Amino acid sequence: MAAKAKAEGAATAAAPAEGEEKKAKGGGGSKKKKDEGGEALPFPAGYVPRLKKRFDEQIAAALASELKIENKLALPRVEKVIISMGLGKAIAEKPRLEAAQKELTAIAGQKAVICKAKKSVSNFKLREGMEIGLKVTLRGNRMWEFLDRLIMVAIPRVKDFRGLNPKGFDGRGNYSMGLTEQTVFPEVDAAAVTFHQGMNITLVTSAGSNEKAFALLKHIGMPFRTDDKK
Repeated sequence: MAAKAKAEGAATAAAPAEGEEKKAKGGGGSKKKKDEGGEALPFPAGYVPRLKKRFDEQIAAALASELKIENKLALPRVEKVIISMGLGKAIAEKPRLEAAQKELTAIAGQKAVICKAKKSVSNFKLREGMEIGLKVTLRGNRMWEFLDRLIMVAIPRVKDFRGLNPKGFDGRGNYSMGLTEQTVFPEVDAAAVTFHQGMNITLVTSAGSNEKAFALLKHIGMPFRTDDKK
């Protein structure tokens, strides 16, 4: 089935599974919360991701000019990226959960944590503590590396792609989108995939408004459709 990008809401609220709470090693980000994932390979000393370097040297000035911001510290920035997978009918399939965790870890470059339901919902046959999905939160260099691959590699591989929906902002400057297949990322071996698994991707920014966030993401290369209003 062809992968398609679409705007998505926030992922289902869930708590991290026990035993998946190790801190990240390296990755260039700030101190991580226990449910954000971990076990990331460190970057070489002094390494600066390509997209971050371009932001600092080129994009920041263009963005400041467009938004008429004189203080560089007031410029909106991407603070973190949250990638989540809901397993749906595969909740009871342990091999599928393990395969999805391995794939999301490869995509993110940082170990994905297993999420558990915070409360029971009888209508959905959901029990408190049930494993329902996966999540990983990227910051710092790891975040910049993922954004570069998302923009330059993954999104262009989406079949019949016509641009990201600019209505995916939440009113506070954060943007959510969805991918219906994990195979748009080259880190996943398409020949070895036994099931297609979608994911939600949320870019959390310091913009505070949809307009500023749209300008920020447009400048870093997010390919929005131009026929829709934000």
